[in-house]
Formats: sequence, structure tokens, C-alpha cells
Amino acid sequence: MNITKIKIKNLFGIKEYEANGSSLELSGRNGTGKSSVLDAIKFALTNRSDREYIVYKGETEGEIIVETDNGLAIDRKVRTDKAPYKSVKRNGLEVGSPEAFLKELFTPLQLNPVEFMGMDKKQQNAIILDMIEYPWDMQKIKEWFGEIPAWVSYDQNILCVLNDIQAENGDYYQNRRNIDRDIRNKKAFIKEIAESIPEGYDVEKWERESAGDIYRQIERLQKENQMIEKSQYLIESRDSKVRGFEADREIDISALDREISNRANQIDKSIASLNEQIRACETEKEQLAAKKADKLEVIEQTYKANVARFDAEVAEYKEYVGKEFNDVSELQEQARVIEEMQSHINEYKRMLRLQDEVEEMRVQSQALTDKIEKARALPGEILANCTIPINGLTVENGVPLINGLPVSNLSEGEKLDLCIDVALQNPNGLNIILIDGVENLATDLRENLYQKCKDKGLQFIATRTTDEPDLTVVEL
Repeated sequence: MNITKIKIKNLFGIKEYEANGSSLELSGRNGTGKSSVLDAIKFALTNRSDREYIVYKGETEGEIIVETDNGLAIDRKVRTDKAPYKSVKRNGLEVGSPEAFLKELFTPLQLNPVEFMGMDKKQQNAIILDMIEYPWDMQKIKEWFGEIPAWVSYDQNILCVLNDIQAENGDYYQNRRNIDRDIRNKKAFIKEIAESIPEGYDVEKWERESAGDIYRQIERLQKENQMIEKSQYLIESRDSKVRGFEADREIDISALDREISNRANQIDKSIASLNEQIRACETEKEQLAAKKADKLEVIEQTYKANVARFDAEVAEYKEYVGKEFNDVSELQEQARVIEEMQSHINEYKRMLRLQDEVEEMRVQSQALTDKIEKARALPGEILANCTIPINGLTVENGVPLINGLPVSNLSEGEKLDLCIDVALQNPNGLNIILIDGVENLATDLRENLYQKCKDKGLQFIATRTTDEPDLTVVEL
């Protein structure tokens, strides 16, 4: 779409100005109205101006008319005593939502493409990436990653979005790094536990085993060993015990003999001195034999009772006499092994839990890796299936490259070429470029810029500050 007519009256610093669809260079010193022509065209297209005064000084109404070769007509009037007037027609019919309609006809950089050269690297990259047309929305992101990554800004080009998703400071990368660190730590714990557990450890077997039954068996056998030991002691000590009992009996008899003998002597003395007591003493003497017999019977019974009691005690151990001692060392070793193995159960189960956690975390890490790799692979797929608006444009890690170089590494001439390519993002839009202040470019760069516009069949209007006192218009 080419402009065929521009008519300006009483706008900004212009009293009257009219041009056709030719490319122009407007030159002259400051204040001659060069920039006013560009500002008026921008005002017609955007309904915006940075200037405080729009209507020409001393007038009450200013107007700009722009017409194109496809029947579009724009008419804007600014009035100091009335509301502004606008008319946007296409083939004689008023356009609905005219401001939105006009906005679709041009890109902001068309109104000053050289402005692109003064932008910082981030702004330049964002503009270039926005030129890559690829239809996407939040549903597309959800299809790719199963969610909408919350740490990413979605008001940028899809390639920048994908770069942010896979970036090292992104949640996917950070979370994977944290999970991998936890996996390494847990694997170290597992290795430490495994080294403390016997090889071939069967936790289910040792959970079923019980040392209590073995200890009860050991207790029974040890008690039997005690009985065997005591039986041997009793059998071996019987003769000495009996001899002791015999000695006790002889001592008791000897003591009794002395007692009776002494008493007999006393009686004899008493008889000699007390004849009147002879009969009584003789009677008592006669009874002494019976007393002796009774006491002898008691002594004998005591002896027999002691022997019988000891023999009964020996009889209790009769079944153990001659038996070999029981060897419980093997059972004790079995019980020790069971207790040692059971001491590993908790750590073994902890190791299994850690292994399960590691496997779960490995799955999580792999899922994040898949998403990161997906975000890294998608730009290539997108670039392979979309129209590249600039020759030599590629994208690496979210950064646009022109013939393999970032924008900051391009020569001034290459940057100017890029400015024009960037400005013309809408091939179906208005085919015009406004360039303000080309005096800041070297002569060869300026001429190259004009030639590039001509080669592309672009209409352009450029302003150049010179020492000429009046506005000079040169068709190019």
C-alpha cells in the first residue's frame, strides 16, 4: 500500500505542504519545518503527538490528509475551539474502529527506523524475535510442558519464552539441580548403609527369626548341666559325708560315756558320804542304762536320718550321673547371629526407603530434563516451520543472530540494512518509512540507506539538517 497524497495545513510549524507518493529528502536549518512534516504524518496515523502545540500559531484549525493507492483516505482536523475531527475511509466507506485499523497498517519503527540503532541490545533482540511469526498461546505452552511455567514472562516472543523456560536461572533448571543434589546425598547415605549391612542380607528372613526360642533352649540345657555337675559332686562327696556323720556319732557316744562315767563317780562319792541315799542313787543308777539306751537310739536315728536325707538328694540327680555336659556354644552363636542381623533391619528398611525416594527423584529430574530439552529443541522446530523475515536470521539460546553475528557485532552498514528489514514487519501494510535526522549518518551510509529503500520499492521521507535558511524538498 503506497501513499499517493499528503496534504498538511496549519499543523505544527507548517502553514501549507503537499506531496505525492514520491520519496523525499527534506533539508534545511532547524525551524524550517522538516520534522513537522514527519510529525504530521505520524499524527495522521497514530492520533498522537509529543508536541504541546499542534495547531499552527495564530490559527484555530489544523488538518492533515493522507490518501493511498488502494482507496484509503485519512482526514484529521485539530480545532482549538471545537472537538477534533477524524475520518478514515476505505473506498469511500467509513472504517469501523479506525484507530485499531490504522494501527495494523504500520509498525512503530516505520515512523523512524534509525531509532532501532539507538536501542539497547535487549530491545533490539525483542523486536527482531517478534518478527518471527509463529502462532502460539497458553494452551500451546501447556501442551508442550504440561503446565504454564509461572516464572516466565509471556509478553515476549515465543523464542524468548522458551529460552527463559530452559534457562539456568529458571525453575526447571534450578529444581532439577536441587533434586540431583538430593539424589547424590541420598545415594551416599545408601552406600554408607549398604557397607554396614552383610552381603546377601535377607531382611524378611531375619524379621521372622527369633533368638528367644534359642535362649530358652540354652537355659534348659544349662540347667541340665548344673544338675549333672551337682550329681557328680554329690556322688563324689558321699563317703566323706558319711564319714562325717560317723564321726559325729562317735563323738556323741564318747561324750555320753564321759558324762555317765563322771556321774557314776559322783554317785559313788555320794554313796560313800550319804548312805541314806544309796537306795535312791542305786535306783537312779539302774535307770541310767535305760537313759543311755534311749539317747543312743536318738543318736542312731539322727545318723540314719542324715544318711537317708543325703541319699534322697543324691537320688534326685541319679539320671544325670555319668552324662556328658551339653555344648551350647553353637546355639549361643546362632542367637548372636540373629541378634546381629536383626540389628540391621531398621537401617536396611531405611536404605530401601532412600532407594525408592532416589528413584522417584530421578523420575522427577528426568521429567525436568525432558522439559528443558523440549524448550531447547522447540526453537529449531519453530524456525524450521515458520517464515524467516530477515535473510540470514537464526536464533541461538534465545538470541537472534544475523549471519551468525549478534546485532551488536554488525557493521554500521549492516545495522542500517537491518533497520529497514525490521521496520517492514508488515508486508501488507503501509509501504512508507519516515527517517528523521539523517545528517547524523555518514554520507555513504545515508546514500546506502536511500538505495536500500529504493531497491525494496519503498516510499521514504527523510529529513536532513543543513545550513540552508529555507525548507528544501528533493525527490529521490
